[in-house]
Amino acid sequence: MKEYDIISIGGGSGGIATMNRAGEHGAKAAVIEENLLGGTCVNKGCVPKKIMWYGAQIAEAIHQYGPYYGFTSENHQFDFKTLRKNREAYIDRARSSYDGSFKRNGVELIEGRARFVDKQTVEVNGELIRAKHIVIATGAHAHIPDIPGAELGGTSDDVFAWENLPTSVAILGAGYIAVELAGVLHSLGVKTNLFVRKNRPLRNFDTYLVDGLVEEMEKTGLPLQTHKVPVKLEKINNDTIRIDFEDGSSHTAETVIWATGRKPNVQGLNLDLAGVTLNKQGFIAVDEYQNTAVPGIYALGDVTGEKELTPVAIKAGRILAERLFNGKTGAKMDYTTIPTVVFSHPAIGTVGLTEDEAIARYGKDNIKIYTSSFASMYSAVTSHRQLAKFKLITAGLEEKVVGLHGLGYGVDEMIQGFAVAIKMGATKEDFDATVAIHPTGSEEFVTMR
Repeated sequence: MKEYDIISIGGGSGGIATMNRAGEHGAKAAVIEENLLGGTCVNKGCVPKKIMWYGAQIAEAIHQYGPYYGFTSENHQFDFKTLRKNREAYIDRARSSYDGSFKRNGVELIEGRARFVDKQTVEVNGELIRAKHIVIATGAHAHIPDIPGAELGGTSDDVFAWENLPTSVAILGAGYIAVELAGVLHSLGVKTNLFVRKNRPLRNFDTYLVDGLVEEMEKTGLPLQTHKVPVKLEKINNDTIRIDFEDGSSHTAETVIWATGRKPNVQGLNLDLAGVTLNKQGFIAVDEYQNTAVPGIYALGDVTGEKELTPVAIKAGRILAERLFNGKTGAKMDYTTIPTVVFSHPAIGTVGLTEDEAIARYGKDNIKIYTSSFASMYSAVTSHRQLAKFKLITAGLEEKVVGLHGLGYGVDEMIQGFAVAIKMGATKEDFDATVAIHPTGSEEFVTMR
């Protein structure tokens, strides 16, 4: 029987980061992974998505903005196979980097599927493995609703396996995955329709930004269908799928993509044999220190349902390792003011509370809102003027900045620094005292009146 100080069930970003940090502090650590290292983010999520987003951005530059900057050639052709080949080559290089970090930190890779035998033991490939500390970092998978014909639709996993682009696609969902895929595919020339169950996509984001995004979708010809609840999928010929909706309407497309949320990967782990419990939503229940109900067993990342973002899992894992192996006994993940970017067209960046959340926490009379709306210079010299919308939310007499939100070209690269300022407790006066960088979009955040 092999024995370790700590093991991770799952070799995604969270599990890898935890074991590497534990190894840096001298712990005997191992990562157990049954599929490809890197998990969803590297293989089927943020990395391939971002590369395709860049491809879509280049397409927009060529077709929408290029002529206004003097690039008038009409012979540009898009070869999806080239994008796919280079995307996969980049991902292969990213995965290969894990070997080096494991060797440097003394982390062992065990390939196979882990199942609990008891609270300190797992079984992999018929072999028993014991550890003082076990981290569950198995991630999540796309949820597909239980309706007739649902299996005819694919998920974002399938999108990144495509060898060719479809001629038409219907995307069902209102979250960031749905919005991002819709924007990318539409920009790459696929006839795309986005269907949401309620009145708008991204309902957890600030309304000011989402309204701006919806306006941009309309301007660029990306159809958004609201109040559409799918009840049935049916193949009507060899290359067409029909979606029937609750309101009696229907839509046909070559390809259907479900983007209706994600469920934790807990099946087959034998959590009951270890005593690990789930919360009401089916995610592994943890406290603020990533502890499960069982001492010595922890969970982090998407399997806990807490801020399902790759850097959150990485940060939580590193902090856990610091607490267990570097004497930082009080260290815990702070889940407040986490910066987030939606790679829509244009991008959305956000830190802190939305306006509705700020009102609920502080009261309407105790907050002050600042907004700015303008055409980015990049698009303002063309007929495709893309609107940027920025918003600051402050609270109290000192006007502490509790929310910062932006929609526009380049917002994805603006947000990180502002997140640091907000984390440090910056006020509107601090923002006002900062010299603006001109001409940029980001200067709006420090010049709002």
